[in-house]
Amino acid sequence: MITETLTRQNKKGNAVYGTLTFPIGERSFSYPSLENADFLIPSGTYPLERTWSPKFKKRLAEIQNVPERTGIRIHMGTKPEHSQGCILSNFAAISNLDVMFNYIEHNYEDEETCIEIIDRYSA
Repeated sequence: MITETLTRQNKKGNAVYGTLTFPIGERSFSYPSLENADFLIPSGTYPLERTWSPKFKKRLAEIQNVPERTGIRIHMGTKPEHSQGCILSNFAAISNLDVMFNYIEHNYEDEETCIEIIDRYSA
């Protein structure tokens, strides 16, 4: 299993800031993340797949099996109001997520990919 990690580190107003970390080969890359506190998905481990996003008109990382939710993705954004449950990050993170998925598809095609979400802040 290849695991990406989202570590939620602090909260200010309705913004939850954290770090999104994922592997590409032998290396690991980390980027800032942002979520809307009003729509957080529960911490835990979820399957992660790259699926077509009708809104963004391209394939993006989608978090699977979120209780009572669908279409939860990792995409670009700079404000909590850009998210209703999705995980936001910057262009470099989204670009390297594509690299990660391409790497996995070419080297580990049968490997499951997941995201582990860890809360390290106090509400």
